[in-house]
Amino acid sequence: MAFNKICYIVALGLLLPFSYAHTDFFTSIGHMTDLINTEKDLVVSLKDYIKAEESKLEQIKKWAEKLDQLTDTATKDPEGFLGHPVNAFKLMKRLNTEWGELENLVLKDMSDGFISNMTIQRQFFPNDEDQTGAAKALLRLQDTYNLDTDTLSRGNLPGVKHKSFLTAEDCFELGKIAYTEADYYHTELWMEQALKQLDEGEVSSADKVYILDYLSYAVYQQGDLSKAVMLTKRLLELDPEHQRANGNMKYFEYIMAKDKEANKSSTESEDQAEKETEVKKKDYLPERRKYEMLCRGEGLKMTPRRQKRLFCRYYDGNRNPRYILGPVKQEDEWDKPRIVRFLDIISDEEIETVKELAKPRLSRATVHDPETGKLTTAHYRVSKSAWLSGYESPVVSRINTRIQDLTGLDVSTAEELQVANYGVGGQYEPHFDFGRKDEPDAFKELGTGNRIATWLFYMSDVSAGGATVFPEVGASVWPKKGTAVFWYNLFPSGEGDYSTRHAACPVLVGNKWVSNKWLHERGQEFRRPCTLSELE
Repeated sequence: MAFNKICYIVALGLLLPFSYAHTDFFTSIGHMTDLINTEKDLVVSLKDYIKAEESKLEQIKKWAEKLDQLTDTATKDPEGFLGHPVNAFKLMKRLNTEWGELENLVLKDMSDGFISNMTIQRQFFPNDEDQTGAAKALLRLQDTYNLDTDTLSRGNLPGVKHKSFLTAEDCFELGKIAYTEADYYHTELWMEQALKQLDEGEVSSADKVYILDYLSYAVYQQGDLSKAVMLTKRLLELDPEHQRANGNMKYFEYIMAKDKEANKSSTESEDQAEKETEVKKKDYLPERRKYEMLCRGEGLKMTPRRQKRLFCRYYDGNRNPRYILGPVKQEDEWDKPRIVRFLDIISDEEIETVKELAKPRLSRATVHDPETGKLTTAHYRVSKSAWLSGYESPVVSRINTRIQDLTGLDVSTAEELQVANYGVGGQYEPHFDFGRKDEPDAFKELGTGNRIATWLFYMSDVSAGGATVFPEVGASVWPKKGTAVFWYNLFPSGEGDYSTRHAACPVLVGNKWVSNKWLHERGQEFRRPCTLSELE
């Protein structure tokens, strides 16, 4: 039914804009591209130093040559390179951890050129929060897209341009970050992957004793006592004097003896009740699971009868003079709620202009806190956004006029054009665009009423993931550069349409740019009049 159809900017010792220092790099691929150039600059500086003292720094030279090859590849296509979540995580890890270790190694005999450059650039490096954020993104992608640790570790993801893999040390680092978050499920997965790669012969600085220490405790925390005992015994074979492992073994044996005694008094009826509870858990399908299934393309399928009611057409904006002779291409994505897609609705030139205007202003995207009514960052919205006004650019003004012509709604009361760039595993979990009855003051400060409709431009293709999904009805809308989707959030009566609850799925591979326009109730009184039925 569908119609067919950085350069190198950082010179030696050059400072990055101060506003980029420690600004949640992991939440925007657009901002992370600057780190590619920063890292390239450091490699160049390091190579100059190596030439001066090559005989004493052979070990550092080998390390630099490995990074030189990586950054050469990355700078040719920064967004494509960082579109692979493993590359993004490893960039965070290198700049936050490994470059610091290298600095300590060479600090005793350091040339002025390298140490001064390192000192200048270090203030703009990612911090622990960035590295942790990138790691959590990998874990989120793993869950959403049902990726096993080996697949993610080997970098076998769909549509990747720059294949990358995780070392045993990287896997150990992911496990440790999960452990600090008390996420013992992922701790177990990644510690086991690290152990597996070491058992397969990978040469690494990761220590099996440390891995087994974390792994055995994570397994115990999840209730698998027998496996925890087995792992602790393996640890003690490697280090019989390990104090914590010896203490844990005694405790595990005590717990096992206690459980054995308790099990004798358990009745068959209790066992049956437990089984029935487990069946109920499996039958229950929470929103989270619906959301993740839709992100994988496994959502509810529309019946053939409903599909026959979906059409594609040339649309003139209800005989708008601008589009009578040159109508736009429109197709139905879903029937209830009605979601339509406009094709070839924004040009590549307009997209680049919007992106260039937005990039200097990108900041961590915020959400309305229902308790305080204020804007705040949230773990369930991982992206950076900027707001553009029509008066500051003829391109933005032209886009606003286009939205008004094609929707028939007044954009003078709409919010500014919001531009968003998603970071590593970037997502926005299920939410409503409109204010509910329990949020009467959601848009009070705007004075333009509730959000009547949403217009969403897709300004990039996404190699894998990144769909816009509607869990309540089972709809998935996939990004396609140059298109836009539109839907009403409110019924003509002003009542909220709860079927429009939607989410932006995590970006698995690629770089996702979108821009959206939220249109409000004021000014639409005669453009979209009320009907007799409340929910019509």
